[in-house]
Amino acid sequence: MPTAIAVTDPDLVLASPDRHTPTAVVLPVGRAPDVYPLDRAITDVHALIEQHGYVIVLCPQSVPDAVVHRLHSIRSVLESDRIAILRPDLPPLGLAVLALQLRQLSICDFSPGVLASAARLLAHYVHAGAVVGSVAKLDRVPVSLKAHAKSWSPSAQFAVVASPQPQLLRITAAESETPSGPSFGTRMFYAAGQQSTDWVTGVLAPAWRVTSVTEAQLPAESPRWWATGKGGGANPGRIVEFAAAIPDISVLYQLVSSVRREACHWCGLELIGDRCGFCSAPLAAEAPPERAGGAARSSLAPAAGSGRAALPRAPHH
Repeated sequence: MPTAIAVTDPDLVLASPDRHTPTAVVLPVGRAPDVYPLDRAITDVHALIEQHGYVIVLCPQSVPDAVVHRLHSIRSVLESDRIAILRPDLPPLGLAVLALQLRQLSICDFSPGVLASAARLLAHYVHAGAVVGSVAKLDRVPVSLKAHAKSWSPSAQFAVVASPQPQLLRITAAESETPSGPSFGTRMFYAAGQQSTDWVTGVLAPAWRVTSVTEAQLPAESPRWWATGKGGGANPGRIVEFAAAIPDISVLYQLVSSVRREACHWCGLELIGDRCGFCSAPLAAEAPPERAGGAARSSLAPAAGSGRAALPRAPHH
C-alpha cells in the first residue's frame, strides 16, 4: 500500500485527477474533543500505520496550538517514528494542492522518507495567494502603511501572493497589473468566500497562462490565515483564495527524483534536502558538502537546488 497522506480537515482534500490517485485521509483533530476524542484519533492513526506503514500528516500553520499538540500527542502515545507531521508555510488552499501532489507521488517508487521531505521542495513551486477586501489585519505577508490605509475603503480589493515570494498590489479598474506568476505550466484552483471571483478567473488566470482553472471549497482555515474572518467557515469575509501548481505527475516525479538522496543519521530513512521529514533531524554535521567529482549537495530551495534545473518549461495553452 502507498504511504498514507493525511490532512486535518476535509476541505483540504481536493478531488483526485484520475482513478489512480488515492484520496487523502482526514484526521479532524481540530474538532472538539467530545466530537473527535483523542483515543479515537490514536486508534485511527494506528490503523493507518498498520495498513500503509507510514503516515504523512499535513497541517496548516494557522491552526490553534491545541491542534498541533494533539497531533504530537498521538505520535507520542503510539511511540512511532512512522508519522510525519508537516506544516509547510503555505496558505490552506496551497496546502491542499501540495497534499494532492503528494497523493499523486505516493503511488510512485519513492520511499516514505523521500516523499515526506519532498513536501519542502514542491512547496517552492506552489504559487498561492488570495484576493481580499482588507489587509489591515494580515500579518503573514509584509503590508505597507499605505496599503493599511487603503484597506479602510469599503470597495478596496487587494491581490496578495504569499508563496513562493510575498507580493501585494491593489486591484483597480483602471489598471490591469497582476502579480508575477509561474514560468511553467500550472493548473489553478480557486475558492471563494464573500467576494467575486471575476478577477481571479478573468484576469489572473489568463495572465499566469494556467492550463486549467478548477473551483474548490474554501478551506475552513482560510479566513483565519488571511485575517478576513474568524475561521471555521461561518463568516469567511471578502476573500477568493487561489493556488497554481504543477499538475503533471511525470513532471513532479522528475523534479523530486532529480535531487540527491541521503540517509537520515537519526532514523535511517531516505531524504532529500537537508532535513528528515519524519524525525526532523538535519543531515549529520560531519557529512561532506561535496562528493567525488565536485557534485554539491542539492538544496531544496529552487534558486540554488538542482530541482529548478530539472523542471522543464511545460508549453502554455
